[in-house]
Amino acid sequence: MLRNGALALTLFALFGSGRIFLAQQIHLPPAVSQSQGMGGVPVSPGDDVQKQQARAANQQRQLEIKRDTEKMFELTTELRDYLEKSDQGTVSLDVIKKAEQIEKLAHNVKSKMKQSF
Repeated sequence: MLRNGALALTLFALFGSGRIFLAQQIHLPPAVSQSQGMGGVPVSPGDDVQKQQARAANQQRQLEIKRDTEKMFELTTELRDYLEKSDQGTVSLDVIKKAEQIEKLAHNVKSKMKQSF
């Protein structure tokens, strides 16, 4: 019973004495289209520039991934050759540094592969 009364009061407050509120025009920024077309997606003039920048960033990222992968290949080849020639019990500081470089490059490649532009 209270719900019906509250609903009646709300409707009376909204519509008043027979007057219905008219829809108001929503003011959007100039970059957003207010057309009445079928599902038109707002397009701003800078989209082409942003797409070009994204493509350039993606190409640069791919070049860095390739460079880092080639460097990892060189280091792992050197590390493998050293380990084949050396004693089983001793490892030089240079070998440890190469392993750390490989690890760092692998982490960089992994993070760059997760990025998308």
